[in-house]
Amino acid sequence: MKTRVVQDVSAGGVIARTGEDGLEIVLVGRERPRRWNLPKGTPLDGETLEITARREVQEETGLEVRILEPLGAITYWFAVAGARHHKIVHFYLLEATGGDTANHDWEHDFVAWMPAGEALRHMSFRNEATIAERAIERMRIRLPT
Repeated sequence: MKTRVVQDVSAGGVIARTGEDGLEIVLVGRERPRRWNLPKGTPLDGETLEITARREVQEETGLEVRILEPLGAITYWFAVAGARHHKIVHFYLLEATGGDTANHDWEHDFVAWMPAGEALRHMSFRNEATIAERAIERMRIRLPT
């Protein structure tokens, strides 16, 4: 019996800002199992990746954002209900333009701005941490010296 392979696509982003203690990024988290991730989600019918990234990030973090630039994509595999899923997630560097992290949706237990180094140490998946590192590099280039 051949296992069915499903192709999945998502989009999300790294929200970054300069805070009192330097560069900060937003992570979303779950209590059980304890995980810290970047916000991301699945496109609705007819949505572009950019629109999906902005909508999903706003839903998951409570923050309104604008896209600064693309950061690239990650891919990974997982299994659900007898099917193997091959997922590609497109990420963007984002800037918060409004909103409040207290208004995040039910999908995550917590949302937090963290200093860049601390965020990287807390992230649960190396492939997402690589995207966050790229965002941090890009923000340092963008910041005035």
